[in-house]
Amino acid sequence: MARKPKSKPAGAPEWMVTYSDLVTLLLTFFVLLLSMASMDRIKFSAASSSLKGAFGIMGGKQQKEIAAPAIVDFAPVDDDMYQRVYKRVLNQLNRLRLDKTITLVQDRGAIVLRINDAILFDSGQTEVKPEAYPVLRKVAELVRPLPMNLKIEGHTDDVAVASGDRSNWDISVMRAVSVLKFMQQEKLFPLDRMSAVGYGDQKPLASNDTPENRAMNRRVEFVLESMGTHQEQLPYLIDAKDQMPF
Repeated sequence: MARKPKSKPAGAPEWMVTYSDLVTLLLTFFVLLLSMASMDRIKFSAASSSLKGAFGIMGGKQQKEIAAPAIVDFAPVDDDMYQRVYKRVLNQLNRLRLDKTITLVQDRGAIVLRINDAILFDSGQTEVKPEAYPVLRKVAELVRPLPMNLKIEGHTDDVAVASGDRSNWDISVMRAVSVLKFMQQEKLFPLDRMSAVGYGDQKPLASNDTPENRAMNRRVEFVLESMGTHQEQLPYLIDAKDQMPF
């Protein structure tokens, strides 16, 4: 007597269930990677809450109202925008063949182009010397296309100024403003993306104990900063003294 063939169980094959679970987990994993690839902390928090709910971590409670996501207290992944901009600026500097004493550093979440004061100013003067015009034009050509704000900082050493009516702080401010005025008058950089500030001898790169160190401290810095609202939360990239000459 012939046996009846066994009837197949209803529903999807058992291997299909396992395969579907695997695909779902992979999709969730890549969505998580994508959400963590941005410095937008609010979006990251929202994605995190969504994933917790998907995995049942919310305790099974149904939320009738969607609360505003809380800002997390850490950056999930360091934003690599500064690294990309730094490499681009460095390549452009090599292409433009600017003075080799000009240095590029990453400092306190910003990219800083340092220029010795002797390149831009005569000794004791606060007006940009004509010989420096091509340098400033090349600097503007370099930073203008970048989605960054430009802060021009003036710095001096701690040697007292011979003239009694001006201090080191006065000179640093006047030099920073002089550079800003030149770039604005020549229409080299948008004024609404520029600012000027002077620090005098308050932010030295080295101790003022030798002529070489004092010369290093006399400088103008072009600080490229984020145009976003989370600038103060950007990570410190490398130490300020870790500079790269070229």
